[in-house]
Amino acid sequence: MGEAGRQVRDLIRAAVRATLATALAGSASHPYASLVLVASAADGSPLLLVSELAEHTKNLLRDARLSLLFDGTAGLDDPLTGPRASVLGRAVLSNDGHERARFLARHPSAETYAGFADFHLYRVVVERAHLVAGFGRIRWVEGGAILLSGAGALAEAEADILEHMNRDHGDAVRGYATRILNQADGAWRMVGIDPEGCDLRAEARLARLPFDAPVHSAEAARHALVRLARATRTTP
Repeated sequence: MGEAGRQVRDLIRAAVRATLATALAGSASHPYASLVLVASAADGSPLLLVSELAEHTKNLLRDARLSLLFDGTAGLDDPLTGPRASVLGRAVLSNDGHERARFLARHPSAETYAGFADFHLYRVVVERAHLVAGFGRIRWVEGGAILLSGAGALAEAEADILEHMNRDHGDAVRGYATRILNQADGAWRMVGIDPEGCDLRAEARLARLPFDAPVHSAEAARHALVRLARATRTTP
């Protein structure tokens, strides 16, 4: 079950948007599907920044239950061969500054409206997920297998790590993107780090760089980033 949980978490981490399903009001209510921007907390919990004026938020304020579809099938000739996960849970209001910073780093355009009085950040309390990893590879995964424990120490150090990498090691960050991930050259910056990898951005482009093994402290993250920097010097 650990591998299935990691697959769901990877889909959440890689996503910039998801399909949100909420319940319309009324005894004969229907599911209501909408497109939302998403980010993830350090432990992998999905994060949503939504307006009280939006229909889906009105629904959540009446009934906090939701489902989020994370689609990892982009670019495949046959999307049904690719991975996707329907994550079930409840939306809870978040006043966590670190979670807010992670969302805005992933979606800098949201800075223009994030301070409006009607916008609020929500964390999704994950209960379970239905994972389809391809034909015949289907299973339910409980929330405890999806969320990552022990992420708090690195989360506390995240802002300092990002500042240090972008200020002092911009060449290494660019090398991660262009030489390891084969992304086009650009003004790449590190915009997030968690125990399983880091997120890079250049203008509107986002890329996810996984670590070989989980890291749970600033020192362990430093060693992982140094190893990756050395790999950029040997990658043809």
